Amino acid sequence: MVFCPESCYAFHMQITIEIPDELAAEAKARGMTPEGYVRSLIDGGLHTDPAPLPLAKPKRDLEAFFRALAANSDKIPQLPDEAFTRESFYQDHD
Repeated sequence: MVFCPESCYAFHMQITIEIPDELAAEAKARGMTPEGYVRSLIDGGLHTDPAPLPLAKPKRDLEAFFRALAANSDKIPQLPDEAFTRESFYQDHD
């Protein structure tokens, strides 16, 4: 049973998966059923710490990214002001 703190409703969830041949072979090599092997992988993942987030790239990499992004910006045609009206954004909606 799963309980979401944002909601006052508890609900049940059942997930059906297709097991690839490689996973089935690994389960068989361990003497387990594929379902039991997947369950052990999930349970093992719940009890391990998540991998740390990668460190932010240096500022010079970010500056190089923006320079590369703007390199050919003078070749991009300008759009008329009418292209940025509410009506133009929602022209296919009623």
